[in-house]
Amino acid sequence: MNAEKKSPLDLVERTAESLRDRLVTGVFVPGEQLSESALAEQLDVSRNTLRESFRVLMHEGLLVRKPNRGVFVSEPSVAGILDVYRVRRLIELPVVASATPKHPALIKARSIVDDAVEAAEREDWTAVGTANMEWHMALVSLSDSPRLIRSFRSLTAELRLAFINLNAPEYLHSAFVQRNGEIMGLLEQGLMSDAAEALKDYLTQSERLVLAAFNGFHV
Repeated sequence: MNAEKKSPLDLVERTAESLRDRLVTGVFVPGEQLSESALAEQLDVSRNTLRESFRVLMHEGLLVRKPNRGVFVSEPSVAGILDVYRVRRLIELPVVASATPKHPALIKARSIVDDAVEAAEREDWTAVGTANMEWHMALVSLSDSPRLIRSFRSLTAELRLAFINLNAPEYLHSAFVQRNGEIMGLLEQGLMSDAAEALKDYLTQSERLVLAAFNGFHV
């Protein structure tokens, strides 16, 4: 296997990142059992490498090992959702408020917003959800911190599992297509503090929608 020529630690992290990407994009769903043999073949890694990557994601709360059964995708809880939003506020708001105007990441963020608008027009709400996750990742990349970006990627994967589990993509994502564009406009004008304040209200609304859907009613 060509991939095994890389250093073991580097390969484990790359494999873990590939698995996170599948969680963020909805390839894996909550409660799904992961096939060790199939994934090792798909990712072109050994089973030992895959098992180490599983351990990384289990530590992040994205996967869980059930005795005598195997490895499964975690299923979200209310407590977990609340904690994800708590950490999101601690990461996203300071990053946006202190971001450098005209940062190159804003170009990518704008492109993602435009993709979300197109997906909404064709009513592909799953694609809108994926774009929304990637947009928040682009915002965090304004920090220029690889460690922070990696940490946020894990949060994004955990939140996406909650979205998938709720099975209400239009309800969860349609309201934020326009709001993403509004915040994007503030960022492009260099109004970072205003953008951070708008994002604060945005996260509050998003949290309420997710919790309401989780509890089976709308607010």
